[in-house]
Amino acid sequence: MVHIDTTCSLESFRRFLISSTCATFIPENYLNDTEIFPEKEGESGSIYIEAADKVTLNKIRMITFINVIDVLGILYTSKSGNTKLKWRQTRDIYGKVTGEASANSLVNLFESRVITREYADELVQISTEKKEEQLIFTNKDDEFSEDSDSVNFEIPGLEGTLQTVDDI
Repeated sequence: MVHIDTTCSLESFRRFLISSTCATFIPENYLNDTEIFPEKEGESGSIYIEAADKVTLNKIRMITFINVIDVLGILYTSKSGNTKLKWRQTRDIYGKVTGEASANSLVNLFESRVITREYADELVQISTEKKEEQLIFTNKDDEFSEDSDSVNFEIPGLEGTLQTVDDI
């Protein structure tokens, strides 16, 4: 999981929502209409559109398609719960996207042009560096625990004695 903090157009984020949730069954006329968004409630993922005006059009499977005017914000949580993103309007049709994204969501964010190739590469690099740091710290801890075991070595029956090699 990586932290996302970028800006994008409302249409790019709408395309991300569609590709992440309903690309296989969204009606084509809904796909091409920039005022129609997917919305979803429930424990296994959710999409909430905050808008000045919204009208429910149709429900297909778990997705409710809505017609919106003047979107102020969007909250998205993936089905797995690994991705939690928030889009907030900053000016006109542009907004800021913040939150945590899984590897699968990164692909969808890139394909829908929410993030650029350079930004995606930077996120992968940061994530790789963090994993390497964690691995180094874990290995250092393992080395210390091996050394500490040899210091606490005791010979049964010789409690209270010096217990050096010469004592044996």
